[in-house]
Amino acid sequence: MDLVSSAPATNPSIASALAIGTGTQGTNGTVPPSRYENQKRRDWNTFCQYLRNHRPPLTLPMCSGAHVLEFLRYLDQFGKTKIHNHNCPYFGVPNPPAPCPCPLRQAWGSLDALIGRLRAAYEEHGGRPEANPFGARAVRLYLREVRDFQSKARGVSYDKKRKRPKPKPTATATATTSTTSGTSTSSSATLP
Repeated sequence: MDLVSSAPATNPSIASALAIGTGTQGTNGTVPPSRYENQKRRDWNTFCQYLRNHRPPLTLPMCSGAHVLEFLRYLDQFGKTKIHNHNCPYFGVPNPPAPCPCPLRQAWGSLDALIGRLRAAYEEHGGRPEANPFGARAVRLYLREVRDFQSKARGVSYDKKRKRPKPKPTATATATTSTTSGTSTSSSATLP
C-alpha cells in the first residue's frame, strides 16, 4: 500500500519520509509534529484505508485521478455545509430564513485543503510528482466545478483574496528637535 514500504530503507529521502509523522517526543528532544503534519497524516491514513476498502482493493501505484474523485464524492456524505439544489427556493440566498431538505456536503475550501495535504503526503511517501493523482487535471477541474456551484448555491463569492495595499505613511511631519540650554523640544505639524 505504502510506497515507502516497497523502497529500500537505506535511501535518505525515504528515511526522512518515514520519520515524518511519528510525533513522539523522544529522548533526543525531537519536536512533536505540527497541527498541519498531524492532519496530513490522518488524511493520508484515511485515503489509504479507502483504497484498501475499495472493491477491488487498490494499491497506491494503481491509483489515478478518477479514484481521487471517487474518494472526494465518498467524503461528501460526511459534509456539514448546506448546499442548495437548483430547484430550492433558497438557491443563491446566503442566509436562508428557514430550513430546507437540501443535502449537507463537504465545503469547497475543505476539499481544496484536503487535496493540498494529500498531494504533499503522496510525494513524502515516495511518489513521483509527475505521477501524483491528487494533482491530476480531472481533480483540478472537479474542484473548480465544486467551487463555482457552491458559490452560486450558497450566494457566497469565492474570489481570490487580494493583498491589501500597505497603508501610506500618515501626512504628519515631525519637525526637527532643537536643543535649548539642556532641554529638548519637538513640534509636529500636520500636512494637508
